[in-house]
Amino acid sequence: MKTAVPCYYHLDVEVTPERVDQVRRILAAHLRYWDLENLVEPVCHCAGTLLRTIAEHAADKNTTLEMWWNGRRLVTAVADIDGESHPRDATRGCLAHIAALSDGWGWCTTGGGGRIVWFSRRVRATERAPLVPSIPAPSLRAARHAPRELPVPVLAGPVPEDFLVDAVAAG
Repeated sequence: MKTAVPCYYHLDVEVTPERVDQVRRILAAHLRYWDLENLVEPVCHCAGTLLRTIAEHAADKNTTLEMWWNGRRLVTAVADIDGESHPRDATRGCLAHIAALSDGWGWCTTGGGGRIVWFSRRVRATERAPLVPSIPAPSLRAARHAPRELPVPVLAGPVPEDFLVDAVAAG
């Protein structure tokens, strides 16, 4: 059984409306690299929604984005340091999208007055690619043909002793 290797990704970015799609592509590339193709669309959609909200409403556009993968669950967190706005100020549609596309989400404040909004997705058994046994390589016997059989003379009875002596003398 192949075990999953825990993965972590960290990105500090100054969010602008033009950079949101670029950050989404970066996240998608990391998720594909981690073999999490099924999580690309919901994770990138949620992260993009949060980043657009920060780009539109926050005074300080510096943002930190982190992803943790432990083999069963992916947690994505978007943190800003803008103490002026709170998740309650974000549009209801933003948090509704996150709630609809994630298995769990939440937010907390930081010591510097900023906030962290996180959401998680778990990989369900139905989303994993099924294991398909590979076709075994042909064995040596199947790959090569047996040499042609040469007829072997069958001796009908005991060999006379003078036959062996004559064969040795002739040879």
